[in-house]
Amino acid sequence: MSQTSLSQTYRVAIAGATGAVGVEFLRCLEERKFPLSNLRLLASARSAGKTMPYAGREIKVEELTENSFRDIDIAFFSAGGAISKKFAPIAAKAGAVVVDNSSAFRMDPAVPLVIPEINPEAIAQHRGIIANPNCSTIIAIVPLWPIHQKNPIRRLIAATYQAASGAGAAAMEELRESTRAHLENREFQNTVLPHPYAFNLFSHNSKVDPATGYNEEETKMIKETQKIFADPDIRISATCVRVPVLRAHSEALTMECENPITPAEVTKLLRHAPGVKLVDDPEKNYFPMPKDASGQGDVLVGRIRQDLSDPSGKSIVMFVAGDQLLKGAALNAVQIAEVMVERGWLHGAAATREN
Repeated sequence: MSQTSLSQTYRVAIAGATGAVGVEFLRCLEERKFPLSNLRLLASARSAGKTMPYAGREIKVEELTENSFRDIDIAFFSAGGAISKKFAPIAAKAGAVVVDNSSAFRMDPAVPLVIPEINPEAIAQHRGIIANPNCSTIIAIVPLWPIHQKNPIRRLIAATYQAASGAGAAAMEELRESTRAHLENREFQNTVLPHPYAFNLFSHNSKVDPATGYNEEETKMIKETQKIFADPDIRISATCVRVPVLRAHSEALTMECENPITPAEVTKLLRHAPGVKLVDDPEKNYFPMPKDASGQGDVLVGRIRQDLSDPSGKSIVMFVAGDQLLKGAALNAVQIAEVMVERGWLHGAAATREN
């Protein structure tokens, strides 16, 4: 999506500004020249008084309270589900439009769940809150959408390799420190994640549903994909794994389409697809990697090949990687806000503001 270039400016707040995603919100807003006239940084009481850099100046962090959203047009939330459930309705009532990065509202039928490359029109239906999808969902289905439009995907099997950043800045630091300790042959006690992280991987650290055997991350991928694609009949299975990578998720995807499809057809569909970059060089054995995905906004796609286990020719296998903090979180949210203001879907927050 092109950078926003409007004469009108907006008053923006970031709830959870000092966290890993909050830092990326600031970077995205500055780099994409989002038209803001005022920026309010909100966090817990222990972070209040700190300063954070934006556009060559330092902005003081304020404590998040029920009065934080007066005179705010757009509020980005990335402070966890409990905070969103409490404060997002307050922000919306005060006249702000909330773009929420938690899971609090994603499956609410009244709340749009949006990836701008896929369903930007859903933004127009907002009632004050818009949900940002789960990072693993975004990274998987941005490259699947162009295929689904041409040849509907009937079944998807995903295996994810998820970075520390998905569990926050503290998990990233635990990965750094545990790796350092391991290399120095020192003892290290993990406190953020449930298992040793350095040179290890483990099932995603979310609660497992005893009825299905799926953890919450896997269930999110299933339900969110069906909602965003507006297709509850897609059969989806996911296995989500935490790996010792700092900030980019990777995923192995196997899709079964309605009709036969070839790797060449998939490559052609993805070559100029928005938000996608092909990294597919079998001769050099060079395919998507977290090191290349980190720090940029596209989802990298490669290893596109026929699924030889499906004699019908309807199935394709591919590998993707995307920056969890950017397209998987902050960038997607900022893109939602860009579409909202460019198309006039802010619903005149100032006009309906309570005084």
